[in-house]
Amino acid sequence: MARIEKKKDVVIVGLGWTGSIAGMELAAEGLEIVALERGGDQNTVPEFKYPNQIDELTYGVRLKNMQHPRQATVTVRRDDNEIALPYRSMGSFLPANGVGGAGTHWNGLLWRPQPEEIKLRSYVKEKWGESIIPEGMNLMDYPVSYDELEPFFTQFDEVAGVSGKAGNLKGQIQAGGNPFEGWRSKEYPMPALGTTYDSSKFAATAKNMGLHPFPAPAGIASTSYVNPYGMQMAPCNFCGFCERFGCYQYSKSSPQTAVLDALKRKPNFSYRTHSEVLRVETSADGKTATGVTYFDAIKQEEVFQPADLVILSSYQLNNVHLMLVSGIGKPYDPKTNTGVTGKNYAYQMNGGVTLFFKEENFNPFIGHGSNGMCIDDFGINQNDFGKLGFIGGAYWRVGTMNGQPIRSMPLPKGTPGWGAGWKKGIGEWYGHSMSIGTHGSHMSYRNNHLDLDPTYKDPHGRPLMRMTFNWQDNDIKMTQYQKIKAEEVGNALKPDLLQSGFKNIGAKFDVRPYQTTHNTGGHVMSDKPSEGAVNRYCQAWDKHNVFVFGAGNFVQNTQYNPTGMVGGLAYWTLHAIRTMYLKNPRPLV
Repeated sequence: MARIEKKKDVVIVGLGWTGSIAGMELAAEGLEIVALERGGDQNTVPEFKYPNQIDELTYGVRLKNMQHPRQATVTVRRDDNEIALPYRSMGSFLPANGVGGAGTHWNGLLWRPQPEEIKLRSYVKEKWGESIIPEGMNLMDYPVSYDELEPFFTQFDEVAGVSGKAGNLKGQIQAGGNPFEGWRSKEYPMPALGTTYDSSKFAATAKNMGLHPFPAPAGIASTSYVNPYGMQMAPCNFCGFCERFGCYQYSKSSPQTAVLDALKRKPNFSYRTHSEVLRVETSADGKTATGVTYFDAIKQEEVFQPADLVILSSYQLNNVHLMLVSGIGKPYDPKTNTGVTGKNYAYQMNGGVTLFFKEENFNPFIGHGSNGMCIDDFGINQNDFGKLGFIGGAYWRVGTMNGQPIRSMPLPKGTPGWGAGWKKGIGEWYGHSMSIGTHGSHMSYRNNHLDLDPTYKDPHGRPLMRMTFNWQDNDIKMTQYQKIKAEEVGNALKPDLLQSGFKNIGAKFDVRPYQTTHNTGGHVMSDKPSEGAVNRYCQAWDKHNVFVFGAGNFVQNTQYNPTGMVGGLAYWTLHAIRTMYLKNPRPLV
C-alpha cells in the first residue's frame, strides 16, 4: 500500500521551465505547493561549476545531463506495418533529467511563433483554399491568437532574459531586426550579442542579395541583467559550451539562472527529487484528479500525494505517457481519426550547407549556443504554398556555436573516418568551415501519433509509450526548397568546397543520428473536446483540475525552436488559473 503524504493545494510534476514558473506564480497566491522531479537536484554550483562542466566527453558525448533509456524510453516504428522496438541508445532526441529539465542543457534560442503559425489552417484557407492541404495532414489553428499571447511572450522574455533586436515594435518595422516577425510591445530585455566572423560574413552577402539578416534571439545575456524575480544574469564570455551543458557563467537562460533560487525561498513551496510520478489519480466519478502516485527512488516505495490542483509540466513525451496511463483524454485512434491523447505528434525539419575555405580561419572555439545572424525570407509567412507545393517554412542561422573537437569536426566528403587520412583532414580543415543551418516547420499527420505499446513495459509495470512516426512528402518538399535557396547563398560566399545535408524525397525516419529534441504534440489545444486533449487554457477537457504545460500543446510544430511558445503559453495558462480558476474551480470555456 502506498505511503500517503499530507495534502497540498498544488502538485507540480516536473521542475523544468514550466514547473518552475508555475511554482513562482502559484506561490504568489499563497497556495501550498510541492513539485516532484524524477531526476536529481542541479544547481549552477556545484553541479555546473567551472571547469568541471566544460568536459566534452562526459557531457557532450556521454550525455551525463540527459535522461537515459534505462530511466524512461519509448518504442519506435515508422508505420502500423512495423513492430515498434525500444529506443535503447540516445540518438535522435535527448530529453533531460533532473531539476531544471531541458532548460539546463539547451542552446538558448528563444523565438516567438509568427501570427500566421498560430492560425495556420485559417491562413492557408484564406490565401489558397483548403484544397492544397495534403490528405492525412491534421492542420489546425490554435484556440488562442497571437495578440492574446503577446503580453505573455513579453513576460517570458523578461523572466528568461533575452538578448536581441526587435523587428516589429507595435506594428512599426525596425531597422536591424526581423521584418517578418509578429509585433512586439517592447524591445528585447537586452541588446543583441556581438557577431562572430562567419555570421558577419553571411550577413553581408545575404544583404547584398536582397535578404534581411538580423541577430538571433538569444536566451544568452549580452550584459548584466536582473529579471522580474530578482534573479541576476552575467554577460556571456562566448566559451562555446551551451548545448548539452549547464552554464557555469550565469549567462544562459535556464530555470537555475532565472527562477529556481527565487522559488526555493518561498516558504509555501517545496520539492522532492528522485520522485517519478507514475499516474494521476482520479475521483470515483472520474471527473477530477485527487493527486498523483509517485515512486520514491530513495526509499523504494510508492507514495500518494493528494492535491486539489495537478500541474503536468514534465517533458512532452513524459506528459503524454502520463496522460495515457492515467486515462486523461480518450486515446487517439489514427484509423478513425478520433480520440485526442497522443494525437498530432510532430518533430522538426532541419538541413544545412557546410562551406569550406582553405585560406580563412573561423576560430570555432569562440561562440555560444544562440550565436549568429538569421534570415526569415523563406519562412512560413513568406512562402507561396500554392506555387511551391508545400505548407511550411524555415528560418536560417549562421554562427559558430562551439569548437569542441570530438562533436564538431566538419570535414569534406571523402575524408577517411580514421587513421592518417583522417588526421590529415583535421589538420587541413579544422577551423576552416562555416555552416548555413535551416530550421524548419513540421506539420502534424494522421499517422504520426503516440499510444501505449502492447508489448514492452517500464520498470514499474506500465506500458511504454509507442511512437509511430515517419517523414512526409510535404515537409521533405519544404526542406528541398530550402536546400536550393541555401546553396544559392552558399555559392555566393565563394567557398572552396560546398556540401549539403538535407533529407530527400522518400527519406525514412532514423532514430540513430541526433536531429533535435523538439518533440511536440500529443496533448494538443483545441476549441472542442473532440479535437484535442486540452482547452484554450491548457486545461484537460475531462478533468478540470489538471492543467498541462509544454510543447505537447502544439497543434503542429512551428519553424522555430519551441521554448518561447512554451513559456508564453505557460504564463497565459497561469494567468487564467490565477484570475479565473482559483476563484471558482471549474472548466474554463
